Amino acid sequence: MTQPDRDPGLQPERTRLAWRRTTLSCTVVAVLAARQAIEDETTAVGVLASGLSLLVWLGFLAVAHRRVTAMGAARPAAMTVRGAVAGVACVLALAGFAVAIVT
Repeated sequence: MTQPDRDPGLQPERTRLAWRRTTLSCTVVAVLAARQAIEDETTAVGVLASGLSLLVWLGFLAVAHRRVTAMGAARPAAMTVRGAVAGVACVLALAGFAVAIVT
C-alpha cells in the first residue's frame, strides 16, 4: 500500500516555523531567567534555577535544531520518541525553573 502524495513544501515549512516559534519562546524564558538572576534580591535557589534554565535552553536548542534540519528532507522522518520526550522535558523543566526563580 503506497502513501498518498502530499505537498512537500507547506507542511514541513509550517513545522519548521512552529519549532522556530517555540525556540524563540524558550529563548525569551532563558533571557528573563538570566535577567532575574542578576537582581540584588535573588536567592541561591534562584541563581541555581537560572543556571539550570540556561542549560535546559541549550538542550532545547539542540533538539529543535535537529528537528528543523530533519524537516529539510523531501520526506522528513517522523520525530523519534527520544527527541519528543527530550523536547517536552526541556519545556517542563523551564516552567519549573521559572517558578523556582519567581518564588
